[in-house]
Amino acid sequence: MPYPRVRSVSVSDDPLSVIAEFPGVPEAVDSARQAVDRLYRHRVLRRASPAVSAESSLRGARASACLEGVEVSLDALRRDEIGDPLVQGALRASAEMGRMGATWRTAPRQVLARLHAVAAAGLAPQPSLGRPRSSDETTDPLGLGPAPRAAEAAARLEALFGLLELGTKAPAIVLAAVVHAELAVLRPFGTADGLVARSAGRLTLVEYGLDPKSLVAVEVGHLEGGYADGLRAYLSGTPEGVARWVQHCASAVTLGARETTAICEALQRG
Repeated sequence: MPYPRVRSVSVSDDPLSVIAEFPGVPEAVDSARQAVDRLYRHRVLRRASPAVSAESSLRGARASACLEGVEVSLDALRRDEIGDPLVQGALRASAEMGRMGATWRTAPRQVLARLHAVAAAGLAPQPSLGRPRSSDETTDPLGLGPAPRAAEAAARLEALFGLLELGTKAPAIVLAAVVHAELAVLRPFGTADGLVARSAGRLTLVEYGLDPKSLVAVEVGHLEGGYADGLRAYLSGTPEGVARWVQHCASAVTLGARETTAICEALQRG
């Protein structure tokens, strides 16, 4: 399983439901869900939901690029002035999420391959786009330390797919947190893995019902603090470490909902 030090489980278990009950997780998840519910009641969304979603995606792409170490302004993105391949990859991955939604539940391998192909274009050789790495070399923009070897990363990626196929009764935030963390720490492609991980995490929130209109700028929440430390806590494999990461993800959803509320308020003011 993706987190063997947390608990030894059989395939008939629902390990994500176990994580959902770790101390501090239920309260964090409930607080995030309430924040999303409040956002969805905003009156602006009755007439401008697509515009809000588009702006949220733009801000999410900017934040994701910043987490990879490339600072860029929203105004520059709106004017399409940034030629940096990582920034362009973040924008393409954000746009691609809207086209891959339903496929995520039925063919996650296909979705991840496509997300990497668009995110890593210009960063990785063409033949490697969308293909899990065969080398043990990876980038490490967050300073997480060496990634698992290619064979181990491939095995754990398959375990993650198995987990998705089994289904879970855990909240979408917990599922998204584990998907996000596994992809971020495994670095299965070797390049642009952070962009892919954050896109897959947001896509999980959308497709598993928390944020069906993709309004929450969750990447902005990750950028506001604690992201790398949360992933390091997850890497510890302890219940406390995994719980800390899920709590961080729940906080990112809350902060992302706040960011999108600000978008709604700006549109309301005209």
